[in-house]
Amino acid sequence: MKKSAFLIFSFIVSVTGAMAQCAMCRATIENNVSNGDVGIGASLNFGILYLFVMPYLAIGVVGYLWYKKSKENVVKQQRKRHIAW
Repeated sequence: MKKSAFLIFSFIVSVTGAMAQCAMCRATIENNVSNGDVGIGASLNFGILYLFVMPYLAIGVVGYLWYKKSKENVVKQQRKRHIAW
């Protein structure tokens, strides 16, 4: 129980710290765009998309491997049943 409470508390603390960075990034980008430099804004957008896609890609890979492993287990169980007959 203590471990789960500590884990939840650490997630809450880390999320509140991450929210503060958005305002700093926005101010920096607005300052650069107003000075005529739009390259950093495009790089930031690419970074956001990269961070957005990675969790879904990781979940997809794990799901595929899980599916593949479960199919192999089904085939092994069917072979064992067939041999037992």
